[in-house]
Amino acid sequence: MVALAKIPTTDSAIVKSSIKIMNTALLLIDIQNDYFEGGAMTLAGSLTAGENARKVLEHFRQQQLPIVHIQHLATRPGASFFVPGTEGCMIHSQVAPLPSEHVAVKHYPNSFRETDLMGYLQSRDIDQLVICGMMTHMCIDATTRAAKDLGYDCILIGDACATKDLEIDGKKTHAQDVHNSFLAALSYYYAAVKTTDDFLSNL
Repeated sequence: MVALAKIPTTDSAIVKSSIKIMNTALLLIDIQNDYFEGGAMTLAGSLTAGENARKVLEHFRQQQLPIVHIQHLATRPGASFFVPGTEGCMIHSQVAPLPSEHVAVKHYPNSFRETDLMGYLQSRDIDQLVICGMMTHMCIDATTRAAKDLGYDCILIGDACATKDLEIDGKKTHAQDVHNSFLAALSYYYAAVKTTDDFLSNL
């Protein structure tokens, strides 16, 4: 197994060094069909983000490291995507889980809220998370912040995440700007933000 150096936990801009991979788990958050072309909530760049997530997933599989797939199932009345029982709520084929890989079902943006995620990580003495998925401004942001507050060191693979255009007061913010803004905010304290190539080339 390839060993990575552990990211030091600091209160400043974290993670500019390599890491250890013992006690590390991969979180793949909401990489589900509705976020891809033809789905009910298509995101900008979802196919590219999914492909990068697949590359990271392959490494974790090769190293036999813990992998958790997070699957969101909508429970809000009138929900328009991730509706239980639909094809749209299924995990996308790019990262489809193997039978041996854990799937945690959630109903809120924070993957730790009312799920078995925390118990799974604790049972394996995990203290570091590598995070990929969708949407950058919502479930990625909520889960990464929660993970840091719970004591986990986080590595966020920025180009293995995707989001969408947002609008407020009649003004549109384009998806790439939303994506970059949230990554920049998280990189200050909550996570080491890396590209897929940077992450894999430093293992």
